Amino acid sequence: MTASDTVLAQRHGGVLLLTLNRPSRLNAWNAELERRYLELLAGAEADPDVRAIVLTGAGRGFCAGADLDELRGVDTLDPADLDGRRLVLPTLRTPLIAAINGAAAGLGLVVALSADVRFCVPEAKLTTAFARRGLIAEYGVAWVLPRLVGTSRALDLLLSGRVVRGEEAARIGLVDHLATPATLVDAALAYAADLAENCSPTSMAIMKDQVRAALDEPFDVSLDRSDVLMREAFRRTDLKEGVAAHLEKRAPRFAPLP
Repeated sequence: MTASDTVLAQRHGGVLLLTLNRPSRLNAWNAELERRYLELLAGAEADPDVRAIVLTGAGRGFCAGADLDELRGVDTLDPADLDGRRLVLPTLRTPLIAAINGAAAGLGLVVALSADVRFCVPEAKLTTAFARRGLIAEYGVAWVLPRLVGTSRALDLLLSGRVVRGEEAARIGLVDHLATPATLVDAALAYAADLAENCSPTSMAIMKDQVRAALDEPFDVSLDRSDVLMREAFRRTDLKEGVAAHLEKRAPRFAPLP
């Protein structure tokens, strides 16, 4: 397998489908896969024709976490090698949809939680796993988890490293939509296609930024920010196009992100 084979990319109109592709290892994360994944994300962000991204895994798993073969030599790792490493991309403007088709553990769960929306099969096994490997809450998951499921549930998942099935994950807010294994990717692609075809890329990018900022700012600050952004939206052509498309009962033709 070449480095480019570790993550497969396939276009579906305005949607880019990315598939983690190490099925014999349940798509365990290694350096080659990481480089390829981040390269494809950067390419999608720079491509005005890509308006949504779906991420899934090949075979039976989504991502079983870090490849344990690489972790065996972790005690000799230069800590400087971790500086600036980012698997969660807070500045990604394009909507990212995870289709969790199986096990998502440790680093694999972090990658799934970095998506804006998560589809999942009921049979999937999700676990933080970090405490069971002598690790800590890596790559910002200590920030993400409490905001998704609340503080006590986040601590439950982090401290115990217990396995959560898809149905419980949906019940507690860890994932957003359940689908059968046969329909999972199609359901995620259909959701992403609706975003790509009917939603303004600029509006979505700004709203992603608004939500992230609002998590840590007072309501009046968030309200003031929305007033400024609303006035800016009134001056953009997307508003005129969105209203016209609705009145004319046609699909909108929104401009791509700059």
